[in-house]
Amino acid sequence: MLITLKSKGEISLMREAGRILAIAHDEMRKAIQPGISTYDLDKLGEEVIRSYGGVPACLGYEGYPASVCVSVNNEVVHGIPNKKTILKDGDIVSLDTVVAYQGYHADSARTYGVGEISDEAKRLIDVTKESFFEGLRYCVAGNRIGDISRAVFRYVVSRGYGSVRELAGHGIGQEMHEEPEVPNFPRLFKGPKLKPGMVICIEPMNTAGNCAVEFLDDDWTVVTADGSLAAHYENTVLITEGKPVILSRAEGIKL
Repeated sequence: MLITLKSKGEISLMREAGRILAIAHDEMRKAIQPGISTYDLDKLGEEVIRSYGGVPACLGYEGYPASVCVSVNNEVVHGIPNKKTILKDGDIVSLDTVVAYQGYHADSARTYGVGEISDEAKRLIDVTKESFFEGLRYCVAGNRIGDISRAVFRYVVSRGYGSVRELAGHGIGQEMHEEPEVPNFPRLFKGPKLKPGMVICIEPMNTAGNCAVEFLDDDWTVVTADGSLAAHYENTVLITEGKPVILSRAEGIKL
């Protein structure tokens, strides 16, 4: 397992990628309303990313045809935006995208409600976001990846939700996906120790029902097997000598 520790210069580039990413997410969030298509959200995200000098790294990645993964309701991740999928009142939508800046990446995801959503949907979104921050508490040098995984998992299941096992967080840097893998459930092997300079993406993917998932025929979209709602929340996190630092953020924009 090759885990790269980032230099100050590399971290600076990833921080800028993360700033651009946060701005793009905020602009897409503002645009979410009943009647907008997932295609329109994708094009907006791409436009904002490019306007700040970033590159939408998802576009063309292993053949993915868009800049932003847009997943609606029971779609867990990797939904492909299109002109026919129109958001309506009561939907929830997850936006997951990656920005490259001068060869370095930042990755984040958010789930939002469309118009007025049910209390069940709101709680799922809230718990998913909160589970990220529960995992973040364990992003301390000397701890192990498994400490993060266990914290996320316990938080999610203790509140009655499913934690998807087929997908996981990851390291990030010059590549979108690097070692180590960051699962959202505990394993017998607790994984490598966290060291200053490591940069990882923690991304809980949770369901309102059973945690089982299926892949659609497009070979990208992952949906809940039982049709229940799903939510996704992710940030790019730097391990330091002290507290962890979220790189996928921008001044004045709420996480």
